[in-house]
Amino acid sequence: MSSFFDIFQQYAWDSVREQIYAKTDGDVQRALSSTRRSLEDFKALISPAALPYLEQMAQASHRLTQKRFGKTIQMYIPLYLSNECTNICTYCGFSLDNKVRRKTLTEKELLEEVKVIKDLGYEHVLLVTGEANQTVHTDYFKKVLRLIRPHFAQISMEIQPLDRQEYEMLIPEGLHSVLVYQETYHQEDYRKHHPKGKKSNFRYRLETPDRAGQAGVHKIGLGVLIGLEDWRTDSFFTALHLRYLEKTYWQTKYSLSFPRLRPFSGGLPPKVEMNDRELVQLICAYRLLDEELELSLSTRETETFRNHCIPLGITSISAGSKTNPGGYTAATDSLEQFEISDERSPQEMAEVISKQGYEAVWKDWDRVL
Repeated sequence: MSSFFDIFQQYAWDSVREQIYAKTDGDVQRALSSTRRSLEDFKALISPAALPYLEQMAQASHRLTQKRFGKTIQMYIPLYLSNECTNICTYCGFSLDNKVRRKTLTEKELLEEVKVIKDLGYEHVLLVTGEANQTVHTDYFKKVLRLIRPHFAQISMEIQPLDRQEYEMLIPEGLHSVLVYQETYHQEDYRKHHPKGKKSNFRYRLETPDRAGQAGVHKIGLGVLIGLEDWRTDSFFTALHLRYLEKTYWQTKYSLSFPRLRPFSGGLPPKVEMNDRELVQLICAYRLLDEELELSLSTRETETFRNHCIPLGITSISAGSKTNPGGYTAATDSLEQFEISDERSPQEMAEVISKQGYEAVWKDWDRVL
C-alpha cells in the first residue's frame, strides 16, 4: 500500500530550501492575492521575502480564522502517564540516557490526576508518554482509556507510533485524536537526533499518520520540533504531508502545533533560532494555506506571545500544564520533559481570552448528539 513516504522521496531537502529562500516580493504578493493557495504559495509565505508583509498576513489570517472557527479558543491540558522511554533523543528530558527518576502512573495515581484536572474545568485531555513498549503498551492504553473515558468529552493521545490494528483497538475505548510529530523531515539530522530506540526508524514514524488515517482516527495532529533544522524547510514538508493526508483520508480532521525547542536538564540548544515574528509568520502562513486546519499553541511559549497570538489564527491552547507524570498532584519538577514558559492557571488564561473578546471552550461536542 502506498504512503506519504512515496511522495516524500520525490523531494530533495536542499532543493526545497533553495526554492523557499529564492522567493521574491512578487511571489509573496501573488500568494496573498490568491484565493486558493498552493504549496508554492506557501513557500513564498514562509520565505524571508514575506516578513515585510506580516501585518497583511496577520489580518488575512484573522479573517479566515473567524470565518471558520468564530471567536472561540479550545482549552486542553496534557496528562503525562509515563516518562519511561527506550529511545535516545538528543533534545528530550525523557531520553534513555538522561538520568531522571522514571515513573508510570498506577490506576490510583491516574484517577488522582484526573480529579485535579477536572477541578480545573477541563473536558479535553491530551495523554502523553515516553516510548517504552514493555510497560506503556496497547493494553496499558486500553486500561487508561476505560478509566478516564467517563470523565472527559475528548481524549487525545501523544504516544509512541502504533500499528494500524492498535489504533483500531483504541478507538472504541474513547481515542479521539492522535498527535505524532516527525520532529524533523531532514533524514540525516533525524538520525543524528535519534541514535537509539524504535524512534530511530524514520520511515515508520513518517508513516504513522497513514496508519492512523487507515484506522479511522477522528483527528490527526502534525508538527516538527522547531529548532532542530531549518524551520522553513521543515514547515514546507509538514504542509506537503498535510496536503497528502487531507486528500487521502478526507474524512479525518487535522491540527498543527508549533513547539519551539525548550530547555531541559543537559538539553540541546537549538541549531536554528526562530524569533517571535517568524513564528507569527508561520502561524499565519498555515492559516492562509488551509482555513479548516486547527492550530494549537502550548505553554512552551511566553505569556506575552500567547496573548498576542489569540486573534492571529490559533484555535486551541493549553494552560496550567505539567510535563511530568504525577505533576498535578505531586510537588516535584524533577521529571519534567521540558520547561514550560507560561505558568498561568487555566482560569487566568480563560480570563485573558475573554478580555480579547473570545470565548474559552472547555468542550466542543457532546456524546449524546
